[in-house]
Amino acid sequence: MRAAVQREIGQDKLEVVDDVEAVGFGPGKVRLRIKATGLCHSDLSAMHGVLPQPAPFVPGHEGAGEVVEVGEGVDRLRAGDRVLVCWLPACGQCPSCQRGQTHLCLTGFLNAAAPNYRCPSGDVFGFAGTGTFAEELVVDAACAVPIPDDVPYEIAALIGCGVTTGIGAALNTAKVRAGSSVAVLGCGGVGISVIQGARAAGAAEIVAVDPVAARREGAVRFGATEAIGPEELADARNRVTGGEGFDYVFEVVGRSDTARTAYETTRRGGTLCVVGAGAMDDFLKINMFELFFDEKRILPSLYGGGDVLRSYQRVIRLWRAGRIDLAGLITHRVRLEEVNEAVRQMRSGEALRTSITV
Repeated sequence: MRAAVQREIGQDKLEVVDDVEAVGFGPGKVRLRIKATGLCHSDLSAMHGVLPQPAPFVPGHEGAGEVVEVGEGVDRLRAGDRVLVCWLPACGQCPSCQRGQTHLCLTGFLNAAAPNYRCPSGDVFGFAGTGTFAEELVVDAACAVPIPDDVPYEIAALIGCGVTTGIGAALNTAKVRAGSSVAVLGCGGVGISVIQGARAAGAAEIVAVDPVAARREGAVRFGATEAIGPEELADARNRVTGGEGFDYVFEVVGRSDTARTAYETTRRGGTLCVVGAGAMDDFLKINMFELFFDEKRILPSLYGGGDVLRSYQRVIRLWRAGRIDLAGLITHRVRLEEVNEAVRQMRSGEALRTSITV
């Protein structure tokens, strides 16, 4: 079958091959036929070595498709079911799950240690234990989440990561209050989803910050009250908040320098929510006095910071009600053989999300 493979970390282009086989099918597993997948910035980070990922590997973790086959012991799914791929499934048994913090369950990360594919030259891993840039994928049954018939595959794929991550950061982690002021640093697909979540929560001012003009224009379409370049942030802080700082600031880039700017832009007693996935050797510096004296809350948000199954359902309800726009997030569409064009679009900043038809 066909798949897009990253042979080595740091490789500029993916190689689309037709000699890859999905492996691991058996009890408790399901085989999926991927219909649509999105390119997330985390995929690029893994390709560049920012996020840890063994190679060779098939990128992609935002995916949706159809169940082809179910293994022994799988009774909640059957062939033909429409599903999205959950790259961070909850086991329901570990301490995190028992505390109700299912998004901190490590089961999904343990899945990433086993290869998902095989080719003539050897084993091939899947990014985040999945690898949706392929025609077929074998995953634990918990990774396949049924979706309603009215949700298109390309929209379901986005719900599987970027949309849930951004909206969840605003609603679950930061818990944005009505009438508050918000700044969002980084306005790709996840940042735009943060904006939509803040708008749904009733934020009065939402300032989008991004160096790319097309993304700033998109941010306003999706609910930002204004969009500015990074060099204009200090002025916006003074103008919008009277110099006090924003109630909520979201860092959606994954860099310590951006997080430091976000911290400085947050008011005393306000909330800095870190959504961007960064490198293990990139350290955020905050001195102990300001940490104590300013009493700013620093809240990391992994995968939307809540029960992802409930978050999926909430996103679908908001979408059906017209409260959020998911179709508009897809600014480009390509086929699997054109995946490197999607990579180029993401790197240049021209795409919020590129939907890849497999």
